[in-house]
Formats: sequence, C-alpha cells, structure tokens
Amino acid sequence: MTARAADRARYDRATAQLDAPVAIVDLDAFDANADDLVRRAGGKPIRVASKSVRCRALLERVLAREGFAGIMSFTLAESLWLARSGFDDVLLAYPSADRAGYAELAADPKLAAAVTVMVDDPAQLDLIDSARAGGTEVVRVCLELDTALKLLGGRVRIGARRSPLHSPAQVAEVARAVARRPGFRVVGIMAYEGHVAGVGDAVAGRPLRSRAVRLMQAAARRELAERRGAVVRAVREVLPDLEFVNGGGTGSVQHTAAEDAVTEIAAGSGLYVPRLFDNYTSFRGRPAALFALPVVRRPGVGVVTVLGGGYPASGAPGADRLPVPYLPEGLRYDPQEGAGEVQTPLLGPVADDLLIGDKVWFRHAKAGELCERFDTLHLVEGDAVTATVPTYRGEGQTFL
Repeated sequence: MTARAADRARYDRATAQLDAPVAIVDLDAFDANADDLVRRAGGKPIRVASKSVRCRALLERVLAREGFAGIMSFTLAESLWLARSGFDDVLLAYPSADRAGYAELAADPKLAAAVTVMVDDPAQLDLIDSARAGGTEVVRVCLELDTALKLLGGRVRIGARRSPLHSPAQVAEVARAVARRPGFRVVGIMAYEGHVAGVGDAVAGRPLRSRAVRLMQAAARRELAERRGAVVRAVREVLPDLEFVNGGGTGSVQHTAAEDAVTEIAAGSGLYVPRLFDNYTSFRGRPAALFALPVVRRPGVGVVTVLGGGYPASGAPGADRLPVPYLPEGLRYDPQEGAGEVQTPLLGPVADDLLIGDKVWFRHAKAGELCERFDTLHLVEGDAVTATVPTYRGEGQTFL
C-alpha cells in the first residue's frame, strides 16, 4: 500500500460516520509542517497569517508552539474580533477603509494595544482620523514596502501591486509624516515578497519556465535583501525604536530569515500545504487540509460524479486555481466540465472501483479559502476524529 493509499484508508475510517461534503485537518501533518517552518526560520519568530488558517482553534494550537508569535490578519474587523478573543498581537496586513472599525479601535485601550494597522499613504491617516469619533487612543502603525523587482528602468515589474513605497527615501518620508501626526506611532515595517514566497519554481512538465522562475527569484532575493536593509536603516534614523521588521512567506522562509534586517517571518499556508505548494524546490510539506465529496452517480465506465466541487481559488484564473482530486489516486476532471457548482464528473480507471456514497478526497489550491466553504473542520489524529472545531464561517464570521 502506498503512503497516499494508507492516508486514504485512515481518512475514510476516521470519517466513516460523517456524511460528505466534509473537511478535515490531519493534525500529525499540521504539526509536522509547523515544525518544518520553525526549522527553516532559523530562530526567528513566525507570525501566523490568519487568512491561510481561518480557524481560531488551529490558530491557538500553532501559537502555543515554540517558534510562533503573533498573528497577521487580513481585515480590520477580523483583527478586532481576534483581539477581543484574547489574541494580543495582531498585525493587519492590508490597509482598511473600515470607519466603524477604526472608531472602535481608537476608543478601546485594549484593542489599540493589541492591533497594528497597515499604512503606505498619509491619506490613510486622514481616513483613520476622520473615523475616530472622539476616540483618543494612539493607533499603532506598520509601514509596507513594495517588494516588486523592477527591471529595465522600471518598464518591467515582477511582483504584486501592493504598496506605492519602493525606495528607502519614500518609506522614510512616510515614517516622518506619521511621526509628526498626533495619535499615531510607527512600530514596524512589513515587506511581503509574493513573487518569491508564493510562486512555485518547479512546475511539473515546464522545465524552461521553472528555470526562469528560479533565476528571477534569485535576482529578486538579492535585490530585495539589499533594499530592505537600506529601508530599515533609513527608517531607524527617523524612528530608532521599531519593534519589528516582518518579511517572508511560506515559500521563502529560510531565505528571508537569513536577512539581518528582518526580525520576524510571516507564514501560514505552509501549515495546510495546499496544492500550489507542490511546485517548490526549497521545501516539502505534508498535505494537512483536505475535503471530501461523495460519489452520487456512476454515468459510465471510468466515470463517477461527485456532489459539488466548484471551489476555485483566488488569483489569475487557470487550471492551477482548481482543487485537485487527491485520493484515490488516478482521478482527473472531465475537460468539458471541470469542477462544477453542484456536480463534478471525474474520470479514470480507478473510478470503476468507487461505489455510490464513497468519498473522494480533494486538496484546495490555496490554504484558508477552503474554510469559506465549510463551517467545521474535523481534526484527525491517526485514524480517528479527535475534535470538531468551527471555521471562521462556522462562527458566523465572513470578513471578505
């Protein structure tokens, strides 16, 4: 029996009394992935990206482990909810226009001490001030650096379009603007190198593209390490008491951790290891988050149909954004239909071994987005479900 076949047998036994669709997290794999992230971080603390987990119980589990400290959240409403739930170090990774949330933040000393907001433009400070509604608490601010690699005098850009702050002088100028502004305090710098951390460099069947990605990423790491160090030095000349410099992502943990200027690493997807992380040379994780759909039809030889399945991931549309049929091995989508809203045909000789009611296990393309489809996660240890916990959705929290 292959390792994957053994996993399928375990998951089927663990969920035998549960009707599909159902989602699980294999805690043995989850914990092993956490250990690997800590190893790659080389002693620097890992701030957990909540958008990649979206389950309070699992955030608590990983933050109880040595090597993890703090949360990187994705909306202000989520940040406040987590802070009210007892998480005392929450970095909001994206600017917000949530005026009601800012009013709540500025009026509550506990929330203001726990939550740090993201800024890359003085106009965002104007919005926060206009939303204070009399609240006088000092708002903790993190400045975001644009990590994109710019070539040919800026005519070619590689990297996500995030912050407008690219140079040390630009970041330092915004730091000065915040420092002059009553009611705000800069405590950190963040730089997320998504073109390094979030792009696989070993895509099956595409050796030339994979080599090009590796060359690009090597150049991007060198350029960013130099520029990030210069940014930190420039900001410390204005504000010597920075608390943290955050960088990284699951795919670049060990490289970012090697930079002296970086004090903490951000990672989250590496806990679940979705299918997009199959294409990396720098690490190998264990798939920990899966969902099962039930076989409801057998339309013909070599075909079964499962209920549901149309759970595409965000990002540029493409086949790599679809969940992948994982267990049993050997199933594939019908190219005429793909993953459907209410039914998904699956092809392959192994389909003939599946009966009505059997489970087919899938891996989502991305990590936390799976939790937007399910209100509970069943936590598996060995071949048993040992706990069932709510996702954000299960707690009635749908932040985006």
